[in-house]
This record gives sequence, structure tokens and C-alpha cells, in this order.
Amino acid sequence: MNLKKSLLALAAVAAMAAGPAKAEIVVGLAGPITGPNAVFGEQMRRGAEMAVNDLNAKGGVLGQKLKFVMGDDASNPSQGVAVANKMATDGAAVVIGHFNSAVSIPSSKVYADEGILMISPASTNPQLTEQGLDTVFRTCGRDDQQGDVAAAYLLKNHKNDKVAIIHDQTTYGKGLADATKAAMNKGGLKEAMYDAVTVGERDFSALVTKMRNAGIQVVYFGGLHTEGGLLVRQMAEGGMKAQFISGDGVVNQEFWNIAGPTAEGALVTFGAENRDNPAAADVVKAFRAQGFEPEAYTLYTYAAVQAWAQAAEKAKSADAEKVAAALRDGSYPTVIGNLAFDAKGDRKETDYVFYKWSNGTYAQMK
Repeated sequence: MNLKKSLLALAAVAAMAAGPAKAEIVVGLAGPITGPNAVFGEQMRRGAEMAVNDLNAKGGVLGQKLKFVMGDDASNPSQGVAVANKMATDGAAVVIGHFNSAVSIPSSKVYADEGILMISPASTNPQLTEQGLDTVFRTCGRDDQQGDVAAAYLLKNHKNDKVAIIHDQTTYGKGLADATKAAMNKGGLKEAMYDAVTVGERDFSALVTKMRNAGIQVVYFGGLHTEGGLLVRQMAEGGMKAQFISGDGVVNQEFWNIAGPTAEGALVTFGAENRDNPAAADVVKAFRAQGFEPEAYTLYTYAAVQAWAQAAEKAKSADAEKVAAALRDGSYPTVIGNLAFDAKGDRKETDYVFYKWSNGTYAQMK
């Protein structure tokens, strides 16, 4: 028996001695609460916290109340590993997180070693679930799935245009750009340029000049909202009128706040609009009553807690391996629809679609 399971056994004995009223299950949330991606961390925090509160209002899980704990990884891999170890110390049965793929991948090994179930609502790099870790799941899709959708659009609408593939050199950004590139190339469209920016960089004028001189007509960007917004704005300022296309990393209001009207017409891929899902109506209403708009990964996080709770009830245990087996054996209704997972921990079905930015908001394309 490993240290984690020993501690859980001792905790269970202590809980029984104290009486069932004091027993509790620890649910962790790990993500970028601070740092460059704090907007996504806030979505995750809100989603997880409301899901835990809603479950507790109905009596908790397995007859026990849930205790919510949170760890800030600031989008830093080493800090993410430190958070994972702290979650083990806190006795977490499940951790919802992380956001960045580069943080989730090393952290997932800690959770697996410590007997903690991990469900990421946002990490899309395929490697996360290709490691063979039985207790790792995600409620979002994968970059290769998202890349296929982006490539299909490019092949249909821009097969005769000059396309630049740009990424931010992160595990997520490069992974998404490369997945789109591979699918695009397979369909017969070769990129006219393949280049990169650096996270934290603010001046993209040299890249814009390079793309303009090359006659680039479409820019596909793998990365997050800050660099994406700056790139779009500086493309406009540099006289480029190329179509900007990106992925789920720029699906939040901060992208428009940075790019302003220069983002008019920008296209992004993301899952279908879950805020319109009837199953999410009450939860969306509750968020809006708090003055918070549950965009992007808010509902993906809420759904992760929902799926875990139902699987734990089915398994009649909070043990990570037993809950993981239950997650793979069934379909669980959530605010983002029914979730069913394959042997790797990926969703059996995904629903990537295109959104278009206009007048400060993004809407699903018909």
C-alpha cells in the first residue's frame, strides 16, 4: 500500500471514529489563479466551486460533504507539480485541472502516483492521455480533433490562399498548430510560412513585415489570448488584411480587449455553445445572478465535478481507480451534455465548431 492510500485509510478510520457527520471528501481545483492566464483560472475556480456547493446543498457525495481546496500553478510546470504534491498532502480524492497542457502533463504523473483522480477541463494536448495513466481524464477535446476541424475549414475555404502557421512554442500552442498543419497538409494544402512567437513577447512587427512581404492571406495561430490579440492588432497596424484563425486558447473576452476592433471577423474553434444547453440553464442563470458570465471553460469545469460525483456514486467509493473504472463504464449527464470516456480518458465524442468574433463578442457560426 502506497503512502497516499495509507493516509486515506487512516483518514477513513478517523472519520468513522468522529462520526459520519464530520466525514468529508476533498475536491481540489488546480489552475492559473494568477499569472498570464488568470482569466481562465477564474473560470475554472468559479465552475468547480459552484459545482461543489451545489453538490453539498444536495447532501454531498457518498453521504459525505465535499471540502473544496485550491492550488495556483500560475501556468508554470514546476509550480504545477508543487501544487499536485500539496493536493496529495491535503488528501484530495480528485483534482480538477490543470489548464495548460505543459502543466497538466508533469502534474498528472504525481496524481497517478498518489492515487488521486485527475480531470482536466482544458488541457488539449494529446500526450496527456497518451501516457497510459488510468486515472487521468479530460472533459475537453484534443488538439488533433480540433486541428482536423480547423484544417477542414482551411481546405474548403482557403485552399488557393497563402497560409501562415504561427505558434507560441508552448506544449499547447505548438501542439495545436502542428495538428492543424498535419491535417491541412494531408488534404493537399501546404503552408506558405511556419514561424513562432514567444510567450510574453510584445513586439511582433518583424513577423508582421515578414508575413506581409510573403503575401500571406490567412494566419493560423496556435496559442493563447494575449499573444493572439497582440498579433491581430499589430497585423492591422502593419497593413495586413489576412484572415486570422485560432483555437480555444483565444475564446475569452480578454482577446477582444487586447485586439479591439481589429479582431472583427477573427475565427476560432471551440466546443459547441454550452451556455445554450437546456441542461445548463439553471447553472448559467446562477452564474449570471452573481454577475459572472460562464464562458469558455467554466462549464467544462463544472461538468468535470459532476461526472466525478456520479461515477463515485456508481462505484460506491471515492477511490481513484474505482471511480476511473466507473467513468469508463457509463455516460454521465452534465451541463455540457452526456459525457462518456474511452480507455485513454478522452471523451468518446467531441463537438468542435467555429465561432466568429464581431462587435466585441463571439458567436457560433451557422
